[in-house]
Parts: sequence; structure tokens; C-alpha cells
Amino acid sequence: MSPRKTTSQELTREIILEKARTQFVEKGFQQISMRSIAKQLGCSHGAIYYHFKNQAELFYAIVEDDFSKLNNRLEETIQGSEDASTKLYNILIRFIEFGLNHQSQYEIMFMVRNTEVDSLSQVAANHSYQMFAQTVQSLSKKKLEIIDVWSAFLALHGFVSHYRGYVGNFEEAKLAAKSHVNFIIKGLNG
Repeated sequence: MSPRKTTSQELTREIILEKARTQFVEKGFQQISMRSIAKQLGCSHGAIYYHFKNQAELFYAIVEDDFSKLNNRLEETIQGSEDASTKLYNILIRFIEFGLNHQSQYEIMFMVRNTEVDSLSQVAANHSYQMFAQTVQSLSKKKLEIIDVWSAFLALHGFVSHYRGYVGNFEEAKLAAKSHVNFIIKGLNG
């Protein structure tokens, strides 16, 4: 057994987030405690409380961090110099790419449900979805109804959900992803 870390300064927020993320995905929110995360990290649970006041705050920090990464990828695409059609394609394909290249994060962001943390994670999810919806609306060739954008999102989510766990990364499903995105775009622009 490795010696325990004695100070909370040795333990970074990022290290805690990564270890906790893995445990939340593998065992579920209810099965994980601050003590079990500390045990995996080889530190006292007090060291984790230095960074997070409770399990729900830790979970929310993970979700918020993951949505921030997705939002940054989408923002980079929006800021690109491509035309609107190419940007729309890239927004949709990068969503799938993120989901398949970061499967454990995607699962926490979109699939873990728990009444204790749903309201917290919904804030980050709603912000991300609003960004997605506004971008898709602005890049589409026609005025879209809310249901059109929601259907496009669900189609992307369904694709990621279907392939998650069956492929190791985006490259393994790239051809199918490109075809799926083109199908969605026909529906949005048709």
C-alpha cells in the first residue's frame, strides 16, 4: 500500500476530478463516497474536502468541466473561417467526435441520472444546449423550428449512445458518423 498524501496541496483539483469521474462511471453516483475516492487516491478524505464541500459539488464540477470542454470545441468551430454549411457540418461531426473520444465524460454529461445532482448538471447541460441550438439555427439555410434543432440533437445523441462502448474512439465510426451528419443536415436544410 502506498503512503497517504499528507497535505491537500499535493492533491490537485484535476487529479481528484479524473479519479472521481472514473469511479462515478464505473459504479454510479450513489455507490461512490468521498472516502472511496480518497482511498483510490491514497489520501485522507479531508484532502478532498479541501477542494470540494461534498459529493454533489464534486460531481457538478466534473459535469461543468466536461461541458466546458465540449463548448470550447464548438466555439472553436464557430470562430473558424469556413462558410456556414461547412461550420454546420463541423459542429455536428465534432459533437459526435467528442462523444466517442470522451466516452466516460459523455456518459456523465448526458446519461447519468440522479435526483441529487440532476438540477446541478442541468444548468451546465442547458447552457451547452442553448449554445448548440443557437449555432445550428444561425448556420442553417432555413429558419428552423425548435423541434427541428431538438431532433438534430437527439439524432446526434442517439448515434453517440449507440456506438459508445462498441468503438474505442471516433476514428472507428468516422464513416458512419459522416453519413449520419449528412443525413441530419439534409433534414435541417431540406
